Amino acid sequence: MTAALTRVAGLLRPSLEESELDTSKGYLDLLGERPPGRRTLALAVMRSRVLPIIYERWWRPVLRVINRLDPGEEQRFAGRLLDVHSGQLVLDVACGPGNFTRPLASAAGAEGLVVGVDESATMLGKAVDETTAPQVAYVRGDARELPFADGAFDAVGCFLALHLVPEPFRALGELIRVLGPGGRIAVSAPCRPPGRLPKVVDRVVNAPVGMRMFGRDELTGVFERAGLERITQKVTGLYQIVGAVRPG
Repeated sequence: MTAALTRVAGLLRPSLEESELDTSKGYLDLLGERPPGRRTLALAVMRSRVLPIIYERWWRPVLRVINRLDPGEEQRFAGRLLDVHSGQLVLDVACGPGNFTRPLASAAGAEGLVVGVDESATMLGKAVDETTAPQVAYVRGDARELPFADGAFDAVGCFLALHLVPEPFRALGELIRVLGPGGRIAVSAPCRPPGRLPKVVDRVVNAPVGMRMFGRDELTGVFERAGLERITQKVTGLYQIVGAVRPG
């Protein structure tokens, strides 16, 4: 294992045996051949071999245009909310090809560690190929059952992926669980406009394929009920990013 993957192994829950740690593909694979949870059309696309190409060339650019986001603006939002410092431990959940993971590594510095987690082997393969920073490691795992110990990280993020995760609020609870005292969390997701019609569209069009949008108060409400503080939210078009701090 690389030095970064060795450090990741030290953050795992004690129930995971060393024999389970498959790093043969350049990332720590905790899922093996069978993907977790129920299958949805959205997840089938996420697991496909063509997804990294679609994601980079069309999906992200179209989302930026629809939501009036300048290139790099998402990363700047995330960077301000997470406020990563040198030497910190950072987790990027549903990291995809590592678009946020790599910039976070720069902020964490050589003494820090940034861990990207995703279910898709094809996404992680691309992430490994495009990452050179030695303080970055990737893990193939389930966002709804993160393999890390409670409070393991100083900063935790999940960027424009929560809407594809089955049981997204269970996953959000996991993000909060692994965040340490004084740590920062940032989550971006589609924002559902107010009114009855958007709710109907979300239920009839998005839900059958395994996607959803989130009302303006849903994510902030989860943070409030978890006791997080300094909750902030920015909404741009159909995009929202929410940040908070865990009391120290």
